[in-house]
Amino acid sequence: MFISIKEAMSQQKGKVSIRGWVYRERKSNKFTFLVIRDSSDIVQCVLKKEKFENQWQDIDKLLIESSVEIEGHIKKDERAPTGYEIDVDKINIVGYAEVFPIKKDQSAELLLDERHLWLRSRKMTAVMKIRSSVFSAIDDFFRSKGFYEVAPPIFTPNACEGGATLFEVKFFDDKVYLTQSWQLYAEAMIFSLEKIYCNSPCFRAEKSKTSRHLAEFYMAEMEMAWADLAQVEKYAEELVEFIVQRILEKNSEELKILERDVSKLEKIKAPFPRITYTEALKILKEKENLSIEWGKDLRTVEEELLVKYFSSPVIVTNYPKEIMAFYKPSDPKDPKTALCFDMLAPEGFGEIIGGSQRETDIKKLIEGLKKEGENIDNYQWYLDSRRFGSIPHSGFGLGVERVVRWICGLDNIKDAIPFPRTMLRKSP
Repeated sequence: MFISIKEAMSQQKGKVSIRGWVYRERKSNKFTFLVIRDSSDIVQCVLKKEKFENQWQDIDKLLIESSVEIEGHIKKDERAPTGYEIDVDKINIVGYAEVFPIKKDQSAELLLDERHLWLRSRKMTAVMKIRSSVFSAIDDFFRSKGFYEVAPPIFTPNACEGGATLFEVKFFDDKVYLTQSWQLYAEAMIFSLEKIYCNSPCFRAEKSKTSRHLAEFYMAEMEMAWADLAQVEKYAEELVEFIVQRILEKNSEELKILERDVSKLEKIKAPFPRITYTEALKILKEKENLSIEWGKDLRTVEEELLVKYFSSPVIVTNYPKEIMAFYKPSDPKDPKTALCFDMLAPEGFGEIIGGSQRETDIKKLIEGLKKEGENIDNYQWYLDSRRFGSIPHSGFGLGVERVVRWICGLDNIKDAIPFPRTMLRKSP
């Protein structure tokens, strides 16, 4: 019976049967050393020529990524890569590999071109395991809080975050768009379920080449009836703390492979500090001598400078109303600002969550849509939520890849998703 490499090492000694792929290989006249990998870990295996006279020529043909089944006896060996070694008694070569196209010190672009193969690397395997844990943590958090999961449509007839970033799709004899966010549909659903969430793909046709943007990404979104801005801010910080703690508990080995400084993650405890947009400008002016005109959005460089003064995520509220989406209402206490927030991750990883209260006044919604150049007829279904029993409600969206990038300490968001889609990349 085959067991995983991790299970074999936990057994510590005795007979084991494993299967996987050649991760490293080194050969001599009398010995062949194969480091075998599977999804759980790697282990060194030693094949002695005296045991394999009849197979030695076949074994000599093994290259990196050849697939094998191995039986042997495992023992501790501090010299081995993971502290254990298997003395091989039997090997079955399942599939020979050709010369692997990825060598050491390859360019980032080549690794993206060969992404279907680079996913086999220890780094990408570690990232994908952490990504899986993030998805699981999001589900567990919201379900523990009494939220219902709702799957939103991918095809939509209208914009949510501005028409300039819409992907247009032929839809029979008509046209639709790939969703930018579930929000407008979520606002309709809360009148039924009140507390809902999703973790779904979203699409933005942003002509951006930065390390923080993808054209296709996952967003964990929540919408809640009767909630104000303070309530959803609290859910947002609790969710982020929950995710980080889950990764620290479940993925310590993966964080080691990625050489992540976990001491920084261990400091992530709610509640997080809160500042207004205006206060953020003041910090940048006083501490960085950076003057930003009030009313301009914070760019990546300004967010990176701002979070230098916080060891945990920071919640920035009350951005200028004029630069916000049509559904974000003015703050009655400061009408030139909106009842909204962004959560910025520490260490310069930027925005990971955006949220707001939702405008309940149908006249102001229509005014905002017209200002953005939208056809009001396309939004009549959405406006019905204000015509029939409108209520206060709020929500937010968490960029899953942005959170994975931050937790893993990745240089580029492209490594936080298996097959990235960007302005310049649509394959493999």
